Amino acid sequence: MSVRRVVPNIQSTVLPESAEFYGVLGLEQVMDHGWIRTLASTGNPAVQLSLMSEDLTAPVAPDLSIEVEDVDAAYAAMRERGAEIVHPLTDEEWGVRRFFVRDPGGRVVNVLGHR
Repeated sequence: MSVRRVVPNIQSTVLPESAEFYGVLGLEQVMDHGWIRTLASTGNPAVQLSLMSEDLTAPVAPDLSIEVEDVDAAYAAMRERGAEIVHPLTDEEWGVRRFFVRDPGGRVVNVLGHR
């Protein structure tokens, strides 16, 4: 199984102020859905950080996102392992297929693939 990127998700109720704060460190906004903004390094776009007020299509806001090459295989592997699926495998309108799983320490992980 191949991981394409890992993005921490920071919960914030003040998205514009948070984006401005991280902008001082060289991160610029590359996505904005209103409830989630993704920032990336100007010199290395694979380095990313997401700011979230909530997750509009899932029951909880995830702690981090991991983009994998084959999200269906990752979903099957987690189910086979008996991991707690927090949000089922879903095709989202913004072009990702994802599910949420809880890690052994209690963190919620958004596992996704782009369609």
